[in-house]
Amino acid sequence: MTSTSTFRIPKAPVTGLFGSLVKLYAKKKLGGEFPDNGYVYFHHKPVLKAILSFEGKVEKWDRLDEDLKSYCQLVSAGVIGCSWCLDFGYFKAHNDGLDLDKVREVPRWRESDVFTPLERDVMEYAEAMTLTPPTVTDAMVANLVDQLGAPAVVELTQMVALENMRSRFNSAAGLQSQGYSDVCELPLARPSGETAVRSVS
Repeated sequence: MTSTSTFRIPKAPVTGLFGSLVKLYAKKKLGGEFPDNGYVYFHHKPVLKAILSFEGKVEKWDRLDEDLKSYCQLVSAGVIGCSWCLDFGYFKAHNDGLDLDKVREVPRWRESDVFTPLERDVMEYAEAMTLTPPTVTDAMVANLVDQLGAPAVVELTQMVALENMRSRFNSAAGLQSQGYSDVCELPLARPSGETAVRSVS
């Protein structure tokens, strides 16, 4: 895998017992490729430990369909322009066995005919939450509560907020695609009339 990150915050050496444990975790979860944001977070181990603990708990949430969870995070990462999160998001969708024919269409979800009305509503909500300022409406939320139920909408909202945190941190730190999605052979669809969207495969 080839990283394209510029590392505005320089890489920290990943050393010591905790460093060895983090490397083992990456090998188990990510096929051995150490994530670029891990090098940045390693400057501040309490922050890294808090992130790992929270992300571990997030993995256990189950009130929102996994496909919807993937779509909302990819939309949010795309709005912010975090290529690292898009790259890793496709890798995770691949590993989780999600519908890759749909996943690859997320960047052009408004134009694509592969998504259901509910999937479109979820992606519209993720986009509205991520824009600055947010453009979420009462009707948008009420519609999702009717379709998914309040617990799933709470999870959806938190997933989008979490992806905003991830994407904004990675983008500010200069982190970019490091090739996770290369293993997926998953070309990214391009919105028509838009040439800035890159392929991550």
